[in-house]
Amino acid sequence: MRQMAVITPYAQFLFKFVSDTPDKNVTIRFARRTDVMPPVPSETKHHPSSVDLLLIKRLIADTSKQNLMQFLQHEFVNIGKSYAERLIGEMGPDFSPKMSVKSLTPQQIVRIHQLFRQAKFEDPHGDCLSPAGEYNLRLGIIKELHPDMVATYSGSAQVFEGHPFIVEAGVSVGGKDVKHGLNIFRFANRIPLLFEQGADVVTRTAMKRINWNSYKINQTQDKIGVFVSIVSTKIPFKGTGKEYIGDDISEIASAVKSSIQQCCVQLKAKIVKKIQAREQQERKRNLSKYIPDAANAIYDVLREMAHSHPVKRKRYKDEDTEVLRKVSAHLITRETLREKLAQHVEQVDYEMALEYATQSGVSEEPREAIYIPSLEAGYNFIDFHSPAFVFRLIL
Repeated sequence: MRQMAVITPYAQFLFKFVSDTPDKNVTIRFARRTDVMPPVPSETKHHPSSVDLLLIKRLIADTSKQNLMQFLQHEFVNIGKSYAERLIGEMGPDFSPKMSVKSLTPQQIVRIHQLFRQAKFEDPHGDCLSPAGEYNLRLGIIKELHPDMVATYSGSAQVFEGHPFIVEAGVSVGGKDVKHGLNIFRFANRIPLLFEQGADVVTRTAMKRINWNSYKINQTQDKIGVFVSIVSTKIPFKGTGKEYIGDDISEIASAVKSSIQQCCVQLKAKIVKKIQAREQQERKRNLSKYIPDAANAIYDVLREMAHSHPVKRKRYKDEDTEVLRKVSAHLITRETLREKLAQHVEQVDYEMALEYATQSGVSEEPREAIYIPSLEAGYNFIDFHSPAFVFRLIL
């Protein structure tokens, strides 16, 4: 149920167990976090590259179209009138645009299937899919795991054997109830996959094909959450129980790896900034630690110079003479030097932080990721960059 709550933060789940003894009753609630629903998938027809011989026979039996030309145009996507005429011409002399589709012989149907496998068609669109969305995936991870940092990515629609698929991924570091090492969460069409994790394409990609150290992430010591959701019109499950997605499909394996890497790139930028901020804090702490000893040493030298015999005293500049006079008059003390050194350390630390912020393109407060869901899924927005922020609409 927790995994369902991650992938569907727009839904509320309530589990109740009522025992004979009231003290053993159990109630678990996963609250809703957002009202943003995944896009409703649009109805689509079969892509020619995705059909097999039995499906073609069934489409012929169920179609209301009279001739072969109409059948190709209306029962499949990405076949226009001109391309249908070209396909019929390549089928051979036994075919014609006006021939009855119901009169096709088994040999002719086999020929159509062979041509579908050989011909080139435009890739199907992803409008028929309903991914959770990067916005929802991020909210679900934050709601259930409370990680220290999280990055998400949603890829564009890709194609495997005529079926479109979309891979969404999220990678988190830290969090509640997360064990050290890789914690892998797999989803197929927004349904958690719970079994046969070791053979799954997501597990093998995360464990063997991602160099976590290059992204400043320790694969064994850090608490890493890897979330991958694959949506498609045909999920290539393995096993009789549809328990995992095989690792033998290069298109899906490549998309999974790319999506995880995109998340890791985002996390690396955050981790590097965090390391630099920690190093800067350590530098300030180390300097502050030596302030008392440095102040005492400087004061002892100044006091010795101020109390030296006039004959042995060197000629100093006017400002140096004024400092020695204040030391003799106890206007400059050890405490005064400590305060001045502390102020100087603060000033240097502030200037270095300001210089780092300017180089990073941030003039004031640190950047925060702000997610505004789009009302129309059809829009394709680009990132808007400014010195203070990056405005990105997550669809």
